[in-house]
Amino acid sequence: MSTPQQTRTGVTLDVDHSDIAYRAWLKEAVRRVQADANRSADTHLLHFPLPERWGIDLYLKDESTHPTGSLKHRLARSLFLYGLCNGWIRPDRPVIEASSGSTAVSEAYFAKLIGVPFIAVMPRTTSAEKIRLIEFHAGRCHFVDDPRTMYEESARLAAETGGHYMDQFTYAERATDWRGNNNIAESIFRQLRMERFPEPAWIVATAGTGGTSATLARYVHYMQYDTRVCVADPENSCFFEGWTTGDPDVTYDCGSRIEGIGRPRMEPSFVPGAIDRMMKVPDAASVAAVRALERAIGRKAGGSTGTGLWSALKIVAEMVSEGRQGSVVTLLCDPGDRYLDKYYSDTWLAAQGLDIEPYTAAIDSLLETGVWPD
Repeated sequence: MSTPQQTRTGVTLDVDHSDIAYRAWLKEAVRRVQADANRSADTHLLHFPLPERWGIDLYLKDESTHPTGSLKHRLARSLFLYGLCNGWIRPDRPVIEASSGSTAVSEAYFAKLIGVPFIAVMPRTTSAEKIRLIEFHAGRCHFVDDPRTMYEESARLAAETGGHYMDQFTYAERATDWRGNNNIAESIFRQLRMERFPEPAWIVATAGTGGTSATLARYVHYMQYDTRVCVADPENSCFFEGWTTGDPDVTYDCGSRIEGIGRPRMEPSFVPGAIDRMMKVPDAASVAAVRALERAIGRKAGGSTGTGLWSALKIVAEMVSEGRQGSVVTLLCDPGDRYLDKYYSDTWLAAQGLDIEPYTAAIDSLLETGVWPD
């Protein structure tokens, strides 16, 4: 639509918002984020010991070896590149994120890397170690009592400060290039290339934003693999109910006890149609699984790893009972030393009313006999 003055004179309207100083800052910020990826080696694919006679290999993609110690390092890098290249992240203005911990730790790292302030809006129940790590990377923690209010509080702080609300729950699935570019799916298949079952029967993920499961599933479909993707959901999370009922408006009134996964609402980054299967995993089973992992390979991991491992072991049990061979992959999301006062504390388990013994017995039975108890 032209203005009357433009119609009369035929003048071309021209507004140039070029900012040479900002573009120089942006160029350097993007270089720093990309350099972090360039100097980081890929994460390991660990082998979980199973009886050789089964002909089944179980792997854990160890994302705890990232510079910030979790799967969320990949996501934070992608979100920062997305925000920078969209012109949303600006010099001296804070980046604000709604997070239960690990994403905030990784985003605090990248904010410090490019020299902008960072504020994490997080539940007051977040583990003390995650809080310490956020503050170590010069981030500031802003606590809420109700996890459901994190989104609105983050948006309010962004408006109040002139900063950018990163909003991982909306942008996780679109910030990552799921076709390749060294995403987690491409890395898994590359590392499996020389294994006896290079195309896994199943990949098991857990959902916080839903971005990882979307990346895995989209890549599998794009590459035309037969691999199926299962998402394991903890208690007090709505993803399983939303997926099984097809209701995107399902909600929960309380937060997940398994930090980093499980949400009280269906997040925009969760792509239900891309995945094949979901399991609803009791929190006690998640804890039993991470303790079994330590006994098996000598590594502590966070509760979300246990949620995925429990589901992966159930799939292994199905394959044994059906006489099928192949491989299964799940994720080691972050290290257990962040949760010593929770998932590795019998006092915390008692206070939460969690009895892990039946689930521990189920895992032991499977590993000894190949049979999963009913």
